[in-house]
Amino acid sequence: MNISPSKLNTFLMLKLPAAYFTGVRTKHLDDTTCVVSVKHRWINQNPFRSMFWAVQGMAAELSTGALVMTKIRNSGKNISMLVANNNASFTKKATGRITFTCEEGHKIDEAITKAIETGDGQTVWLNSNGINKDGVEVSSFNFEWTLKVKC
Repeated sequence: MNISPSKLNTFLMLKLPAAYFTGVRTKHLDDTTCVVSVKHRWINQNPFRSMFWAVQGMAAELSTGALVMTKIRNSGKNISMLVANNNASFTKKATGRITFTCEEGHKIDEAITKAIETGDGQTVWLNSNGINKDGVEVSSFNFEWTLKVKC
């Protein structure tokens, strides 16, 4: 079974309802790129009338995690994945529709290949930038994913 944007959105509704009800949605997923979008609304705002940082974090993490899940599925191996670290920077108020994009599928390929070859756990840092409708970056998230082949 392939992972698709619609299947990821259904997964959010069933397993991560906070992300689903705040409007986080996968828009595009292929071998190298994942695009996730969320619109600033009453339910996901902070007291300063912009999008709460945690909602941005959910969207950014999904854009990296969906790529990791896809790559693991395509490898045919039983590989665990977990976020070990993350950091973020915020450069502008997040209002309107914010689109998070991760284009680092090649990094995941390298980490999975090395994990399979060596049997050792691997880490990979993936970046996702949040861009508003005007093309201005409002936030940047980095996630350190750990990958380990299960026996």
